[in-house]
Amino acid sequence: MTKLRGLAWDHRRCWGPLDASVGSYCAARPGLEIAWDRRSLYEFGEGAIDEVLGTYDLVVFDHPFIGEIAAGRLMVPFDQHLTAEQHQFFEQDSVGKSWQSYAREGCQWALPIDAACQVASFRPDLMALYGDVVPRSHGEVVDLGRRARKDGRWLGLPLVPTDAMCLLLTLGDPREDADDFISRDKVERAIGQLRELSELSHPGSHQWNPIRCYDHMIANDDVVYVPFAFGYVNYAARGEERKLRFADAPTTGSAGALLGGAGIGVSAQSKSIQAAIDYALFLCSPDTQRGQYVSAGGQPGSLSAWQDKAVNAATGDFFADTLKTIQSSYLRPTHAGFITFFRETAPRVAAAVAGELSVAELAAWVNRRYRETRPSTASVRSVA
Repeated sequence: MTKLRGLAWDHRRCWGPLDASVGSYCAARPGLEIAWDRRSLYEFGEGAIDEVLGTYDLVVFDHPFIGEIAAGRLMVPFDQHLTAEQHQFFEQDSVGKSWQSYAREGCQWALPIDAACQVASFRPDLMALYGDVVPRSHGEVVDLGRRARKDGRWLGLPLVPTDAMCLLLTLGDPREDADDFISRDKVERAIGQLRELSELSHPGSHQWNPIRCYDHMIANDDVVYVPFAFGYVNYAARGEERKLRFADAPTTGSAGALLGGAGIGVSAQSKSIQAAIDYALFLCSPDTQRGQYVSAGGQPGSLSAWQDKAVNAATGDFFADTLKTIQSSYLRPTHAGFITFFRETAPRVAAAVAGELSVAELAAWVNRRYRETRPSTASVRSVA
């Protein structure tokens, strides 16, 4: 009997298709058992990766951990388990820089099972009250926000520390190969834009991550539009009357909306490496990704799924309406130490947006702390 144990993050977008895959996959492979556990969204993005790899064969995780994974060789590189044709196919079938985000030191440490970036969203019934035109720039977002406030409605903007930090990376035009990771003038511009948006956003925004924001939008009629939040197909594919539409982010003049998503990797400590590899390949195959993966609530990492007409028809065109943004999305640094930098900087960005920390103090911290945590030979920033 072979038993595989996997760790997902606790949202239907992640665990839905994983749980749905187990029955049929194991039925076709007598003697195989698969069980999936879940952890919080925070632990998925900012927790410790090494602590779970002694327990789980497969882990779904956020790509900035790749630096630590590669440095400690904590996972099994897929390279030796893929033919040249498979490698080329998966790379070409990934969305944006998803495939690249799980590569480091000449190895492919995970497969992109899920793809996401910061995109815009809105309630179509409420947006229709304001001309039904989706904003394309910061100025147009502000104009919509001001018109909405006159009617007692709001913009929305997830501003918990993690999302505030992600917004700085989206709006700040980071430069990994420059003396300053984000120049002071661009920190000032980004924080200025976020403060302006915050004033027009629902009072709950500072306690919202994307999920809380979308849940509020579905349950209430006071948030018209969100300019930046990681997209969740589940809110566009709802069968109920109230649902969200998603659109390209208004990122004119910025580095490009921040890439998110998730990869699936195999622990180097697994006692069933080949079985785990085979299962990961199945989950990331185009047929699975545009079929059961989507129907069970997943957000695939396969480009062919994002472009599939039937998939888009079933999800309110979520993928077609945001593909341009994710194809040009910004891949944050993945070196060992970036997670530490991100974790320590996030509350400072949130404080700056709230007016509790000056732009000068934030810029000084960002650039000093980034220099302390990056490799001695700086990575060259990939142009979005």
